[in-house]
Amino acid sequence: MDQYDVVVIGGGPAGATAANDLAKAGRKVLLLERGGRIKPCGGAIPPQALKEFELPEDEVLVARARSARMIAPSGRAVDMPIPIGFVGLVDRKDFDEWLRNRAASHGAVRRQGNYLKITRDTDGSAIVHYRETVAATAAEGDVAGQDGLNPVDLPASSGTVERQVRARAVIGADGANSQVAKHCVPGADKMRYVFAYHEIVRTPEGGNTDRCDVYYQGRVSPDFYGWVFPHGDTMSIGVGSEIKGFPLRKATADLRRIAGLDSAELLRCEGAPLPLKPLAKWDNGRDVVLAGDAAGCVAPASGEGIYYALAGGRYAAEAVEAYLASGNAASLALARKRFMKAHGRVFWALGLLQRFWYTSDSRREKFVKLCADPDIQDLTWESYLHKRLVRKKPFAHVRVFFKDVAQLLGLSKA
Repeated sequence: MDQYDVVVIGGGPAGATAANDLAKAGRKVLLLERGGRIKPCGGAIPPQALKEFELPEDEVLVARARSARMIAPSGRAVDMPIPIGFVGLVDRKDFDEWLRNRAASHGAVRRQGNYLKITRDTDGSAIVHYRETVAATAAEGDVAGQDGLNPVDLPASSGTVERQVRARAVIGADGANSQVAKHCVPGADKMRYVFAYHEIVRTPEGGNTDRCDVYYQGRVSPDFYGWVFPHGDTMSIGVGSEIKGFPLRKATADLRRIAGLDSAELLRCEGAPLPLKPLAKWDNGRDVVLAGDAAGCVAPASGEGIYYALAGGRYAAEAVEAYLASGNAASLALARKRFMKAHGRVFWALGLLQRFWYTSDSRREKFVKLCADPDIQDLTWESYLHKRLVRKKPFAHVRVFFKDVAQLLGLSKA
């Protein structure tokens, strides 16, 4: 049985970043990605992510947004130009693969397959069971010499084979519906979700290529929002809602019509749950730690997940490295501790925003009006682009507070 220092389950931004960091540190890493699935995502990524995670913008970005447009239930639109810089846009189909290839270039072993379970060896070490996908020629029995696999081990009609590897540590980065989390981390089965769906369409001639449009309208989403984000030659059009049974496809079709994109060529569509809140615990106190969506690292209100997945993957890698170096399983808790210290206040503030402003069209109308305020725009872009709460402008915070109160009490004209 092959043995690895770390098995990373899930090859999205969190898993691929963790695998890359650990491989660069000299650890023997297996990166297990199930393949064939692309997460629905607007693809927004701040410049801070490019800098912090050494992402070459010319290679990973498909577009650069210079402004955002907020659209209220009444149709009123408020533009929020970005004063300095841009919001980068990626296509997850290509971006995630770029991250996985980078991890492999630094020594991580890539395998395509589905995680099944974790069992224990006689000495207590983790054994990761997974079903590996093999090439069509392998399904015909031509698999001799591939990692020592004998042709008789593979049913000719399946195209898969079950494998086992031993791991000193495991990182579960297998998405919001994480099986690693459910199998290993208490409380993970209580995760709340927003269900997201989007369609990638070809950008029509003369279409918007440098602005992110966000629709705060109950007919598009009763408790979240809809989006139209540019991806260069393509666009992402999607919606999200926590309400089970909400017709996401119909809402997306409505959004395409509202945005004047109902005749745009459909290239592909994807759907998936997005977590609403970081889990209270990210590790099993032994040898497993979570990262990315599996840990609940999607920002409330905005639904932003790429930057926080990258950050979560790095914190998980640091925690695992500390554990491997010391043998102290308490080190695994560092992943959540460091993430929440860096981003917990932002998640808390955005959670309050979502719970209040997204509950009715009358509140959405007021929220969009607030977005026109220069102080709010300034603080919003400072926080988003640099991934920190702005503390250097206390008087702007005071002004924003009183403007919020005026809206809540109806003292400001809509």
